[in-house]
Amino acid sequence: MPNGAARSNPAIGVLFVCTGNICRSPTAEAVLRYKVEAAGLGERVRVASCGTHDYHVGDPPDPRAQAHAARRGYDLSRLRASCLADEDPARYDLVVALDRGHERILRRRLGPEKVRLLMSWLDDAETEDVPDPYYGGPDDFERALDLIERACEGLLAELQRRLG
Repeated sequence: MPNGAARSNPAIGVLFVCTGNICRSPTAEAVLRYKVEAAGLGERVRVASCGTHDYHVGDPPDPRAQAHAARRGYDLSRLRASCLADEDPARYDLVVALDRGHERILRRRLGPEKVRLLMSWLDDAETEDVPDPYYGGPDDFERALDLIERACEGLLAELQRRLG
């Protein structure tokens, strides 16, 4: 490298995926983005989310998901639902499924190389899936948020290792 030349640090892209992109995946996006910023990695890690289905494209996250996340300091209000696009595999280094159903869909569409289950970053997980809180009550949104926060800690640690 020439003297005084800037060192290039390519960004790592992380894409969270659930069904409609209005509860779990936008929550995971906001949680990881907050943790990445707090760790000083905001310029080096891109975080986004989408759904496997286009049920809610353009809609904001579920108001209950927004309220529970806001109580913990996460802002979901600017996020809008989108659906997995054909170009996404090339744009993201990690495609993170929120449950095994999403993982199967993603592996069929994208191959296994970039796809991981979010709960794989949680060593003591009592479940492989982040349960969908959509049809549940407040406790279900809290449980999903608890699992997402804990798993994102492990994911952040991996990102820090990858970035050196």
